[in-house]
Amino acid sequence: MKREEFFLEWSSLHGGAEIKGIVRAWLSISFAVCKPLRALRITPNALTYFSFVLALAYLYTIETHWAIAFLVLSLMADGVDGTLAIMSKKVSKWGAALDSIVDRLVETLWALGLFQLGAPWEWVLLAWLAAYAQEYMRARAGGLGVHEIGVVTICERPIRASIIFIVLVARVIDLNLATSAAVIWALLQTISALTVLKFLRPLLRQSPR
Repeated sequence: MKREEFFLEWSSLHGGAEIKGIVRAWLSISFAVCKPLRALRITPNALTYFSFVLALAYLYTIETHWAIAFLVLSLMADGVDGTLAIMSKKVSKWGAALDSIVDRLVETLWALGLFQLGAPWEWVLLAWLAAYAQEYMRARAGGLGVHEIGVVTICERPIRASIIFIVLVARVIDLNLATSAAVIWALLQTISALTVLKFLRPLLRQSPR
């Protein structure tokens, strides 16, 4: 499969989302990473499970600098499983459901890690709930037959991971940004959830019952 063919397939599976800027850059990297994985016959679902194991390792090592590596690797494993599924022509409903379930579990572990880093539980909980609501709205709309969910918000999964990554890196130089990061994540995530709601509302109102 050529890269442009992969882009078209990815966009089709994500409600016609535009592939440009950071999204295009990430998908290009993901495509390159998945070439050797495909050659090794690693399955997309194996990567999905592995992302969860790496997230557990992140939480277990949250008091050490190893948490940085495990956070990054967890995000990467999750980010390329869908790409590998497309490239290996193994896209399935079970794979999509498994990916969604593991994503939510992984994000829960990320949030718990941020709490253990010193962030107030109220802000962490608000951020996590807003993220969950955002992804649930997308999934529920898809279940209702609305597949044109191409909006990209200001707080997608890579941004959520990046916020925690910044906290972990700042800790290396004895700078505690956990509280500030939790507040920023909560605010950005709330805006993002409302953005998805605003985008979906007219589509759902136009859809037949």
